[in-house]
Amino acid sequence: MDFRAIGMGLAFALLWSSAFTSARMIVVDAPPLAALAMRFLISGGLGVMIALAMGQTWRLNRAQWRATIIFGICQNALYLGLNFVAMQTVQASLASIIASTMPLMVAGLGWIVFRDRIRPLGVIGLIAGVIGVAIIMGARLSDGVDPFGIVLCGVAALALSVATLSVRGASSGGNVLMIVGLQMFVGAACLAVVSGLTEELTVNWNPRLIAAFTYTTLAPGLLATWLWFKLVGRIGAIKAATFHFLNPFFGVAIAAMILGEGLGLLDVVGVAVIAGGILAVQLSKQA
Repeated sequence: MDFRAIGMGLAFALLWSSAFTSARMIVVDAPPLAALAMRFLISGGLGVMIALAMGQTWRLNRAQWRATIIFGICQNALYLGLNFVAMQTVQASLASIIASTMPLMVAGLGWIVFRDRIRPLGVIGLIAGVIGVAIIMGARLSDGVDPFGIVLCGVAALALSVATLSVRGASSGGNVLMIVGLQMFVGAACLAVVSGLTEELTVNWNPRLIAAFTYTTLAPGLLATWLWFKLVGRIGAIKAATFHFLNPFFGVAIAAMILGEGLGLLDVVGVAVIAGGILAVQLSKQA
């Protein structure tokens, strides 16, 4: 792994983790699904226009179209949609911690469903991840956290696991930025339908909402997704997923600094255990 890949991975982890804090700020003043659909529409439009200016095309191969649709539904509509709804009652730090367990879910699903071989270090990592989640959930549930919101975050992380498995097909064959824009259009279409059926379009416009929406649209929405596709194309999905072990730390740190969300000792211990488990699983795959 070269220095450029390391820089891309660190930037992706930081941007990806910050999305939970900005999302928490948005859902306070706007309906979550409608706001997310609008974000995808804007991000997708910008991505497609930039891609066309760069000479890219939407004439994708079959594997790219399949992966783009799956990624748009699983990551954008399901993963982010469920997280936005959940963060009406769940803190940004907790949502980021649950989402960061995605590499553990990918490894576990591969082991259970596809009978993938896992080395002893990977098994230790999976066990550590479960223990870390149990530590945090025990502490948070005793403090009165909304259980339904936690379930939504868990289902969202599972959807992200499916999306991650589809990235390799989308990152091959070029047209990366075009794919990023198109998969956002897929998410926008899905969420717009659900929002129209379930939400009242009442928005409390204020400077914080506008700033959070703008940042979410451009940074985590467009730049982080593009970085992830490029990183996977450069070093492969297994090595790229190693950077997810930084997400628990970045997620809780950003939420604490910007939103003032409190962290207990058990939260810190749980985050460290989860991060160690993610790193162990990814290192076992590289071995």
